Amino acid sequence: MSKSQMLAQQGPCCAPLAAAALPGDLAGDLARMFKALGDPVRLRLLSIVASHDGGEACVCELSPAFDLSQPTISHHLRVLREAGLLQCERRGTWVYYWVVPAALAQLAAVLATPERT
Repeated sequence: MSKSQMLAQQGPCCAPLAAAALPGDLAGDLARMFKALGDPVRLRLLSIVASHDGGEACVCELSPAFDLSQPTISHHLRVLREAGLLQCERRGTWVYYWVVPAALAQLAAVLATPERT
């Protein structure tokens, strides 16, 4: 028996990402989120906000973590907001950011490996 025949008998090597195909609109929303997270600065920004005490972080606390200009940090935060991963609120002269739990749940659900039976 050839190697390809043996692999075909064993079935797929990995469980599918989802039990059913994603609807087009959901796939578009998820793609925007994954695209936003495809940049290391944005992924790091999201992780800093998510792990911050109280679940929110001031932009003044985010900027020092990077060797980037304030306008560049603001750009990355805007991309995360537009993707639906972060929300923000201005308080005086500062802007505070927090993670959108429903967005993270959507990402987690599509990446979760269904249990094998």
